Amino acid sequence: MGQELLSFCPTEAKRLLWIVGMLFALILVLQHLELPYGSNLSSVLTAGQVPVEKNSSFRARDPSSTVNMVGNESVSNGLDDTATHPFHEIAKNNKTSDLVSDGSGGSERTLEIDEDEDESGSLVKENTTDITLSEGRTEKGSNTTDPGGNENTGFPTTSPAYPPVNPLLNTSPVVVETDVGAPIISVDSNVTLVEKDQTPSSEKTDKSEQLHSGLNETGKDSSVPRVPVVNKVPEVPTLEVFTISDMNKLLHHSRTSYHSVIPQWSSPADQELQDAASQIENAPIIKNDPNLYAPLYRNLSMFKRSYELMDSTLKVYVYREGQRPIMHTPVLKGIYASEGWFMKQLEDHKRFVTKDPQKAHLYYLPFSTRMLEERLYVQGSHSHKNLIEYLKNYLDMIAGKYPFWNRTGGADHFLVACHDWAPSETKKYMAKCIRALCNADMKEGFVFGKDASLPETYVQNSKNPLRDLGGNRPSKRSILAFFAGSMHGYVRPILLQHWENKDPDMKIFGRLPKSKGNKIYVRHMKSSKYCICAKGYEVNSPRVVEAIFYECVPVIISDNFVPPFFEVLKWESFAVFVLEKDIPNLKNILLSIPKKRYLQMQMRVKRVQQHFLWHARPEKYDIFHMILHSIWYNRLHQIKPR
Repeated sequence: MGQELLSFCPTEAKRLLWIVGMLFALILVLQHLELPYGSNLSSVLTAGQVPVEKNSSFRARDPSSTVNMVGNESVSNGLDDTATHPFHEIAKNNKTSDLVSDGSGGSERTLEIDEDEDESGSLVKENTTDITLSEGRTEKGSNTTDPGGNENTGFPTTSPAYPPVNPLLNTSPVVVETDVGAPIISVDSNVTLVEKDQTPSSEKTDKSEQLHSGLNETGKDSSVPRVPVVNKVPEVPTLEVFTISDMNKLLHHSRTSYHSVIPQWSSPADQELQDAASQIENAPIIKNDPNLYAPLYRNLSMFKRSYELMDSTLKVYVYREGQRPIMHTPVLKGIYASEGWFMKQLEDHKRFVTKDPQKAHLYYLPFSTRMLEERLYVQGSHSHKNLIEYLKNYLDMIAGKYPFWNRTGGADHFLVACHDWAPSETKKYMAKCIRALCNADMKEGFVFGKDASLPETYVQNSKNPLRDLGGNRPSKRSILAFFAGSMHGYVRPILLQHWENKDPDMKIFGRLPKSKGNKIYVRHMKSSKYCICAKGYEVNSPRVVEAIFYECVPVIISDNFVPPFFEVLKWESFAVFVLEKDIPNLKNILLSIPKKRYLQMQMRVKRVQQHFLWHARPEKYDIFHMILHSIWYNRLHQIKPR
């Protein structure tokens, strides 16, 4: 009997262990089915505890991760730097790209991809497919308002690190500045906004292996210098929403906190930049200028002197390496056309380009983020890893062939990128570069004093980018506010929920019926007092520039968006900023602006318009020169004046 009991116990013990093991496996399977994007094992073993990552406020989020800001730390789960965040991925067919000669003897080829927007201003592509992912997250608004920016601060000498911002900002029911500007306007609201929850996808062309092959050979040579991963990320104050006033404070701090990028060896170009910085800091006072309207600028005297010195001094070296079409092939149509037009006009503009890299003040990395996505993105992968790897291999090749990248760690190199994914694609290996980004999002790593906000311009006709320029005079603008567009992201559905067909003064629509040349959309823009620029999947929208193009006062509804040329322009003087949470009170906010103030802003929109126009040949103070000036100006932030 005793021996039978002894033989029975091990058998039962094994059986119990087997049952426990099966139950544990079942729990893991259930966790996987319910939380396909989470960390399954950690959710079972740690009851939802997640690691805390310091200095990582700017880490890109993939569809599996959520981030909560706690103090100066970001708490995340399921974080993967190489995966795509739930941003706007565009699925498209393998359409043929039209190669056209520019006819000016400059760039060898330009690329026109038929990316058309409908009359509502929304992007339309042939055979597009949307894949929807839901995160089920919410984002709270902010009740904070703050005084305006600082106009007469000294020349910027900055650190990329952000200062602490006092979280106890004053709140008020309604704030409208009627004398200086119309800054972000906040009203009490209990509206909670649901995070963006749609993720369209893209497909890969059959040429990606060919494009990789020329760069991967460099990666196999262990003797070639490697571009290091930049792990340390600048800290940012943990505000949920950065108002325009908060951004003014950060910009002011970047001008008063010196941070030098010390090159491994000095060059004559460094001395020239030091001289320029000193001259700008001591610029002669200018009160009036026939071409520049003083109230539009933070400091007209310094801007004018900086522009003049850029025009007479700046030399840019354009790396010739890199295979087309990702390199050296500008896309001149569609909503990402800004990066293409800049590439084409810089490479054609002999005034700024030098063939001697020893004489260069800046080095341009001539790649197209639009073509990077077009050629390399794998449909349905939700990962940018191969795109990032392609750029890394390119940088490894540049660093191995030339000494200039390693001299400053890339601080005197710059890129101009308009695709939504550019911040996440460039933050790992190009963190020290000057990045001109359309997706200029405070929450996605935009650094004041280093990065520049790139205007997103929707170019429909590359032969005549100024077609339909201008709009009705104020007395002929009968519509209070206008918006039309596809329901990208989370803000636009909320906008339509509150205002579509609710008020005759508020012309708020989804997609408008198609018409040749977007005539219905353009007519509404030209006939409206205020044009609503509501964010889509990302903070940026071509509507900001469209509003200025059609001389309509922009109303920007996009929390944490840094407007273009922010280091120079006083945006509160000609635009209105409304917090996303204040959408239910939009009409009251607009009606609270006095008529005199509106007329002043509309006049200023017309005066600032010159800075947002593409010309077949660049003209003084146009968008090409302003983009280049932003890059030049931010490079001077890193140079200590004599």
